[in-house]
Amino acid sequence: MNLPNKLTVLRLILTFVFLAVIPQAFAHAKSIALVVFSIAAFTDFLDGHLARKHNLVTSFGKLMDPLADKVLMCAGFVMLSELRLVPGWVVVLILAREFLVTGLRLVASAEGVVLAAEGLGKQKTIWQIVTAIYFLTYLASSEPAFGWIRFLFDWKPTGPAIAGEILVWLSLALTLLSGLRYAWRNRELLRDC
Repeated sequence: MNLPNKLTVLRLILTFVFLAVIPQAFAHAKSIALVVFSIAAFTDFLDGHLARKHNLVTSFGKLMDPLADKVLMCAGFVMLSELRLVPGWVVVLILAREFLVTGLRLVASAEGVVLAAEGLGKQKTIWQIVTAIYFLTYLASSEPAFGWIRFLFDWKPTGPAIAGEILVWLSLALTLLSGLRYAWRNRELLRDC
């Protein structure tokens, strides 16, 4: 297994660590969850970069990299909804988009076609990661390790009521727009359905 694929597997493992830690009530749980999620999100960038740069693209990576990305982001948003930081209906729309794109990729794969990621989809992923890390940092700022940045969230313009809302709406808009665009560009795959 090459390094990019190992990073993809690591992202899946870190996602499960994140899911195990974030609901805990011990003193540094949210701080650990933030660090684990951030490392996992960084591997999303790193594995693709290394695979392209060193020509290490594999069938495993083509399948597992987008799956690991979706599992991480869905885990992050589901937990943020559970903690009442992101509305549940927003998470449902994000999940629906991810299922739509995954379904299209499966249909395309069955026909021997590889659907590449698009620029708008990459922007969507970046803003989803930024949004999740913003809220995880907000949670961690109530603990000793990240308490020094709490003032940023206590100031109304950078707090969850304004900055957090803007990030949620931006992530949702990019998610829906990229999903619709992806479906439109690949509509011929749906003609036989």
